[in-house]
Amino acid sequence: MRIISENRCFEGVQGVYAHDSKATGTEMTFGLFLPEEAEDGPVPLLWYLSGLTCTHENAMTKAGAQAWAAEHGVGLVFPDTSPRGEGVANDEAYDLGQGAGFYVNATQDPWAKHFRMWDYVAEELPALLLSEFAIDPDRQSITGHSMGGHGALTLAMRLPGRFRSVSAFAPIAQPTQSDWGRKQLGAYLGTDEAAWLDHDSTHLMTELGFDGPVLVDQGASDQFLDLLRPEALAGAMMARRQEGTFRMQKGYDHSYFFVQSFMADHLAFHAEALWK
Repeated sequence: MRIISENRCFEGVQGVYAHDSKATGTEMTFGLFLPEEAEDGPVPLLWYLSGLTCTHENAMTKAGAQAWAAEHGVGLVFPDTSPRGEGVANDEAYDLGQGAGFYVNATQDPWAKHFRMWDYVAEELPALLLSEFAIDPDRQSITGHSMGGHGALTLAMRLPGRFRSVSAFAPIAQPTQSDWGRKQLGAYLGTDEAAWLDHDSTHLMTELGFDGPVLVDQGASDQFLDLLRPEALAGAMMARRQEGTFRMQKGYDHSYFFVQSFMADHLAFHAEALWK
């Protein structure tokens, strides 16, 4: 692991680190904020998964999360959204390839060689963080925005016991029924749509649910509402009687101004679960 930068931030440290990933076969970069309490021992960790076109840097610099994480004594990790670099498959479209890993393990060429973001986020990066930093392995939660909200929800439901709470900002809620999903899942996983279902949070909510509290915020003026399909996830939560809250926020769009506006709520929500 290599240190790219470390900066004092709200009495803690905001770092950026790089390492050689066996999962993706590339160098991967991530951001990690550790609050002041990490100087004295392991702290809880909140995962933040970002959306289409993002790197580790977008949420790290735009979400305004560190202030609230410091207040609650919680660490934050910001993984990248895909493998990158020379020799890594890509596409001219913004919503496929580099910057659009969708948190799946690709099985189809040319993506299968490097696009193993499920393994990276679910297994490899957690192991690295726990070995190198003062993080409590038993106190983890997860959140994300858009494609990252999709990733957060699917990871939380498919890894029972891993995360104490899950939240999402404007998640891609039913990718198997949306152009933000069908295109990417078909490219990465092939034409057998049954293989897509493990990466559809509405399907997983119907079949599995989550063994903890859920918080979803969705902007009512989001320009991508038809692609996100929030109504499907809200209906599945209601049908399952899932512990959680789904909020439509009047006037808010899909931008990081929306994410900033409700970040304090999400950090408080996760801190309550993490410090029980």
